[in-house]
Amino acid sequence: MSVWSASTVGNNHHYGHPTSRYSYSNNWCPNLVKHKCVMGETPIQSGDALHTPAYLSWRKLQLSRAKLKASSKTSALLSGFAMVAMVEVQLNPPNQTKVPPGMLVAFTVCTTLLVAVHMLALMISTCILPNIEAVGNLHSISLVHESPHERLHWYIEIAWAFSTLLGLILFLVEIAILCWVKFYDLSETAAWSACVVLIPVMIVFLAFAIHFYMSLATHKYEVTVTGIKELELLKEQIELGDHDSRMNNLTLLDQNRVV
Repeated sequence: MSVWSASTVGNNHHYGHPTSRYSYSNNWCPNLVKHKCVMGETPIQSGDALHTPAYLSWRKLQLSRAKLKASSKTSALLSGFAMVAMVEVQLNPPNQTKVPPGMLVAFTVCTTLLVAVHMLALMISTCILPNIEAVGNLHSISLVHESPHERLHWYIEIAWAFSTLLGLILFLVEIAILCWVKFYDLSETAAWSACVVLIPVMIVFLAFAIHFYMSLATHKYEVTVTGIKELELLKEQIELGDHDSRMNNLTLLDQNRVV
């Protein structure tokens, strides 16, 4: 417990107002993050409250905030690399190069798509993240409904997919095309070696992405099934309790009739 918290409790006890877990102090803490003090409701920590809709929405808020942060950082980094590669690459005149024109077109299209995809993900993250951060930094579950993460769920998923899946695939393709354009005039073997190395890397990347999303879907399914089973068990307990109460009432009525 911090010094501020100890002094507050002491002052409340001194003036005849003992603290309890159901009472809230009107005192203001100058450092909310350090002392974990909130002028309102604090994040729920009890076991029964972890299954409330508000706490579930709070978990979704934290996940959406983490996705948007990772998406914005990844998109800004990879789009910057793509722009630098496009600007710094040195191309020979058409009459002095052996690079196929189709490869130059592919390089231009891939670079444009790479930058556009990451810029779209960065724009979505930049627009949505401040609104989620404003609510998340309050550390109050009662205000979770003010966050737009539920309404803008699909935009968050699009930004996440563009930044981590489509954007990374385009970046790997960009590396192969750039090696081809850069080294084809010097050595065709070097250009082909880039493609040969990239093929197994792309296969491993796609295999990991598919395995990750399947594992994540399986985990969510198991969590959902567990929650449904808990609800069914709770329903049975409630029905059993109602049946017992009815039997008790009938027993009391029979006793009153006998009397």
